[in-house]
Amino acid sequence: MKLHVNRDVLADAVAWTARILPSRPAVPVLGGILLDAHGEDLTLSAFDYEVSARATVEAQVAEPGRTLIPGRVLAEITKSLPDHPVEIVTDGAEAILTCGSAEFGLHTMPVDEFPALPEMPPRIGAVGGGLLATAVAQVAPSASRDDTLPMLTGIRMDISGHNVTLAATDRYRIAAREFLWHPERPDVTAAAMVSARVLVDIARTLRAGEVSIALGDGVIGFESVGRRTTVRLMDEQFIDYRSRLANTPAIWATVPVAPLVEAIRRVSLVADRNPAVRLSFGRDQVLVQAGGGDIGRGAEVVAAELEGDGIQIAFQSHFLLDGLSGLETERVRIGMDTPTRPALITDDADDPTFRYLVMSLRLGS
Repeated sequence: MKLHVNRDVLADAVAWTARILPSRPAVPVLGGILLDAHGEDLTLSAFDYEVSARATVEAQVAEPGRTLIPGRVLAEITKSLPDHPVEIVTDGAEAILTCGSAEFGLHTMPVDEFPALPEMPPRIGAVGGGLLATAVAQVAPSASRDDTLPMLTGIRMDISGHNVTLAATDRYRIAAREFLWHPERPDVTAAAMVSARVLVDIARTLRAGEVSIALGDGVIGFESVGRRTTVRLMDEQFIDYRSRLANTPAIWATVPVAPLVEAIRRVSLVADRNPAVRLSFGRDQVLVQAGGGDIGRGAEVVAAELEGDGIQIAFQSHFLLDGLSGLETERVRIGMDTPTRPALITDDADDPTFRYLVMSLRLGS
C-alpha cells in the first residue's frame, strides 16, 4: 500500500475513528484502525463488536492495499504531525508514515484477524445533525448510569411518519424531546433503544451536516459527510413514558429561565450535604431557598406568573437544573399538582417539544 493524504484530513479522520477504540481490547486487533486504500479513497475503520466507525477521505493512492495499525498510537502521531502532506507506505510488517522530515515506522497487526464490520442497514430517514445533537443532549442527562439496569442507560427513539421522539429516564425523572425529520416513507414506524453514552458521542461528532439514519437486524446506523457508524441496539423494553407525560397539572408557573437557573445555583452554594432546593410560588414571584444545615441558608426571589393556587415544592437541585438546561425558550413552564407529586417542566410554547417530569422531595416540617 502506498498513498498520499492531506495532514489535517487524515488527523480528523483518525481522531473520529479512534474515539470508539476500547481502552482494554478483548483481543489486540480490536485496538487497531484498519486502513483500506482503493481508487481515490482511504477508508479508516474501527470496531469493538458493539460500535463500528468508518471514515472515508480523499487520497492519492499509488498502490492499493490494507493495513491494520495500533489506533491510539496512530491518533497521537497524526495530531502532532507538521503541516505537510502525509505519505503512508507498507513494507512487510511495518507501516511507514512520513510527513515532512518526520518519519514513523509502526508495527502492523494481522489484517485477517480483524472482524468484519456490520453492514449498514436500510436507510429510513434523515435529520439535521445540529437538531439531532441538540435533542440527544436534552434527554441524555436523564438516562441512568447504573449498568445493573441496562434498560435505563439507553435513549428510546420512537419514529412515526415525520415525527421522532427521544426519551430517557433514570426512575427519578423522564425527559422527552420531539422533532420533525425527513423519512424515506411517510408511513414509517420504528422503535429503537440506543446506549445514551454512545448516542451522545455520535450526535456530537456528526452535528455538522445532515445525518442519515438506518435501522434493521438489531443495528442502527448513522452516516454524514464521509462518516459512518453502526451501533448494536439494546433490548426495546422501556417504560410507558407518554402516559406519564400526558398529565395536565392544576397549577402552572411561568418563570424566566436564566434568572431561575442563576438563583438555584447561588442558593445551592450553602446546600452542603442537603442538595434540596425549595420553590415557593406566589402571585408574582417564586422564592428559591436552600440550605438550613451546618453551613447556613440562602434565598432569592425571582419574578414569576402563577396560574392556580400558591404552592411550595422541593427538588434535587441538579435534577432541576438538568431539566432547565434542556430548554430552548427564554421562559419555562412548571406544572404542579401537590408538593408530593412530580412536576412537569416544558418549554414556553403552545405545543411544547421538550417535556421533563421530575420527582419532588418531601418537605420537612
